[in-house]
Amino acid sequence: MSNRPHRVLGPLGFILMMSWPILALSQEVPGNPQNGKILFEKHCVQCHGEKGAGDGPDTKFLTVRPANFHSLESRSKTDWELMTVITFGAAFSPMHGWSDRLTEDERWDVLRYIRLLAPFNPVAQLPVSPERHG
Repeated sequence: MSNRPHRVLGPLGFILMMSWPILALSQEVPGNPQNGKILFEKHCVQCHGEKGAGDGPDTKFLTVRPANFHSLESRSKTDWELMTVITFGAAFSPMHGWSDRLTEDERWDVLRYIRLLAPFNPVAQLPVSPERHG
């Protein structure tokens, strides 16, 4: 048996592996932030506030505060995690799901607008409490 296929696949595999980050970064992200802004202002501002800081006028009526999209916790969440909350809501909070009121495309639009207000930061770390070090 010849080793020739392995010699060809080795360099080809290396080239594909090295180009993967470029391909991944070049993917188009779904959602239209301009439409998302309109939807956010219509449906989300009352709780999350105009800038997404969780300080909307309805917060005075809520026991559990809405998410502040500028917090490290929110900014470190993946798009999938945020989309899940937008779609299905968050347990034990006033955040209800929007799947029955907004289409999937509209939910992506809102997510894109939230990311404009507070960009994704995958390296954000929550402060570690002293109890965890013991």
